[in-house]
Amino acid sequence: MNLSYWEYKSWLTNVDYTVVGSGIVGLNCALQLKRRFPKAKILVLEKGMLPQGASTKNAGFACFGSLSELLSDLNSHTEEEVVNLVKKRVDGLNLLRSTIGDSGLDYQVLGGYELFPEEGNLFEKCQSKMPEINRWLKPIFGADVFSFKTHDFGFQKVRDLCGFNQFEGQIDTGKMMEALLQKVQTLGIKILNQVDVKGYSEDQNSVKIETNAFTFTSANLLIATNGFASALGISNVQPARNQVLVTKPVNNLQIKGTFHLEEGYYYFRNIDQRILLGGGRHLDLKGETTTEMNSTTLVQEALEKLLEQTILPSVNFEIEHRWSGILGVHTQKKPILKQIGLRVFCGVRLGGMGVAIGSLVGRDLADMID
Repeated sequence: MNLSYWEYKSWLTNVDYTVVGSGIVGLNCALQLKRRFPKAKILVLEKGMLPQGASTKNAGFACFGSLSELLSDLNSHTEEEVVNLVKKRVDGLNLLRSTIGDSGLDYQVLGGYELFPEEGNLFEKCQSKMPEINRWLKPIFGADVFSFKTHDFGFQKVRDLCGFNQFEGQIDTGKMMEALLQKVQTLGIKILNQVDVKGYSEDQNSVKIETNAFTFTSANLLIATNGFASALGISNVQPARNQVLVTKPVNNLQIKGTFHLEEGYYYFRNIDQRILLGGGRHLDLKGETTTEMNSTTLVQEALEKLLEQTILPSVNFEIEHRWSGILGVHTQKKPILKQIGLRVFCGVRLGGMGVAIGSLVGRDLADMID
C-alpha cells in the first residue's frame, strides 16, 4: 500500500500498543489499556472488514457450559479445573454486562435447555451426575444450577425430559460488538480494518510488525486473534470452524431460550421470531479444523435435518442466512495468557466460550503489561 506522509504520521508513528484482532478480546484489551495508560497511542488491527473470527459470528449464548459439556470436560480436566473454568465464564459475563449494560446487549435470561436423544446413555449419565455438579457449582451461584423438567416446545426424536439451567441467557451479538466498537472509538483508539498481520520481529525497544499493507513499529504487541493464533506461531491452539444458519421468521414461534444437544456440538436459540442453529463440527472434526470460512454440504444437510425432524417438525421453514465462525480450541480449555517475547503478549484459546470469557481475557491480557 502506498501510504502518505500524513497517514504514517497520524496512524503508524509513535504507537505504544498494537492489538491484533478487533473481536471481544481485542477490544476489551484496548479498553483496559486506555484505562491504565490514558495518554497512550493504541492501534487495533483487524484482518477483516468486520471482526473475522467468531465475535460477530457466534450464536449469542450467554452460557458457561451445559451439564453434558461439563461432564465431558472431566475427561481432560480435574474437578477443580472445571469449577475454575465455570467461575471465569461467570465472571467474564458479569464483566461484559457491566461494560456494556444489559440493554446494550439485549441480555435476556430465558434459561438454557439440554435435549437428549431417545437412544443412548447420556441422559442417565447426566441425571446421575447432576447432584454432584450442582454441589460443585453452588458456591458460585448460591443455588442449584441444573435440574430436569418436561419440555413443551414440540420437539421430536428427543426425550420428554430435558436438562434445564436457570442461569443461562442470550444476547444480541451485533449490538454487543457495535457497543464495544463505539466505546473504543470514543476513547480515541484507532482501528484499521482489512490489515492482516503476517509476522513480527522485535528488539529491546520495539516490535517491527509486517502486514499485508504496510510495515511499522510499535512499542508493544498484543495478539488477540484466537482461532487464527497459530498463524503467528502460537502453539496449543487449533482453529475450529462452526457453521451456523438462521431461518426466515416462523409464524407463532413458541421456542424461547438457548438449547444444547450432543455435548454442545449442536446448539440453537430463538432470535427475532427465527431459529438460529449451529454446530455439527463433530461430524468431521478433521475437516472442520480449518480457518476457511465456507460452509460444507455434510454439516449444512445435518443442520437442516435437525431442524426438520427435531426442532421444527411439521412446520414450514426457509433458511435465510448461512455463515461460519472460527473458534480457538484445544483439549485444554484454559485460555492461553502469556508473554511470548520481550514486548509481545497473547490472549487466545477461548474454547468456544468467547462471549463468556472474552471480556475477562482481554482485560487480563492488558494487565500483563508492566
